Amino acid sequence: MSLPGAGRLEVGRPEAGVPAAGVPKVAVVGIHGHGGSHLRAVADLAERGLARLSAVVDPREPDDAPAPWFASLGDLLSADAGALPDVVVLATPIHTHLPLARAALGAGIDVLLEKPTTASLAEHAELVAVTERTGRLCQVGFQTFGSHALPAVADMIARGEVGQVTGIGAVGTWVRTAAYWTRSPWAGRRRMGDRAVVDGVVTNPLAHAVATALWVGGARTAADLTYVNTDLWRANPIEADDTSALRAVGTDGTRYGFGLTLCAAVRTPARVIVQGTAGEIELEYEHDLVRLRAGKVVAEKRYERTGLLENLLRARTGEERLLCDVRDTGAFMRVLEAVRTAADPAPIGDDFVDWVDGVDLGVGQGNPEGDARHPVVHDVAAWCERAAREQRTFTELGAPWTVGT
Repeated sequence: MSLPGAGRLEVGRPEAGVPAAGVPKVAVVGIHGHGGSHLRAVADLAERGLARLSAVVDPREPDDAPAPWFASLGDLLSADAGALPDVVVLATPIHTHLPLARAALGAGIDVLLEKPTTASLAEHAELVAVTERTGRLCQVGFQTFGSHALPAVADMIARGEVGQVTGIGAVGTWVRTAAYWTRSPWAGRRRMGDRAVVDGVVTNPLAHAVATALWVGGARTAADLTYVNTDLWRANPIEADDTSALRAVGTDGTRYGFGLTLCAAVRTPARVIVQGTAGEIELEYEHDLVRLRAGKVVAEKRYERTGLLENLLRARTGEERLLCDVRDTGAFMRVLEAVRTAADPAPIGDDFVDWVDGVDLGVGQGNPEGDARHPVVHDVAAWCERAAREQRTFTELGAPWTVGT
């Protein structure tokens, strides 16, 4: 038993035009928080001569801007034509994704858009229509789609390494402190006024778990899923969900189960689990690590990863296809839509929650600033594991906090 290589990228001509002569210019919109990782990605590409940072955009002017600063994307787009970037990276609040992406694409600029794609399935459809009308490229920031482990897992399934697939699950047991939910006005919100936000565990922190599991199962568009059942809960005093189980069924019969929480005792690597009649595949997507179990034999391999910004730049010249084309996030958006339209998450009773003061978020995660308290739902890791493996919700499984509600 051996694990396959990464496979080859399919090469095709993009719908967008080729970039202007010279090194592509990249602007980053939203440079605080997660936007800092995009600045580092551009800097790495710049060292290799593949891109240059031409502008940064943020309402808050940085103390030491690494490139010309603009307060808004509108200000950048109204600048001299020579100042316009070839690519815009949007690391902004969820409810701003559609209007900002629409503006950039309409100006003839290709886009790398942070996940989740948009705040609703209708907005996703509109964004896809904009890309088709403008002929520009829109890559969505599900970094796991750049992992060479994904095509390797798909190849293992196709070869029958685990027999007939009986279910695909995703388990995420993470920790988020009280400070996390006060980091911005939209954090933990389901809506702001008449605008959907949908910032919960399923749709933001552990959105990669959902999207990766769907990718592995071959679900790309909203039409690839027959239905989605949600079971949304919260231990924090927020609008959105922080502990949820979902079940989805694909039009091809594939069953998906998701057990996700931000209220675990300790943070563990998020996993996608492919169960089959002859074994199982476990993908720790954060680490590009694949384990294949068949009988008593276990094989393990770590894979490389292609950065989504680098892939977008190559897709603009036709060298590669987009690894996470906006069109291929429709299945994930079907799940987000089910969360958005579900009843508000139910609070988990105090009898089932312990509040802990202080937390280590794990290697490379650092320690939180501000209020470091965080809730721990009793035995939540075990319930998440069962939800993923059995494709059943917490309520169906009889998790104690769901009884009598």
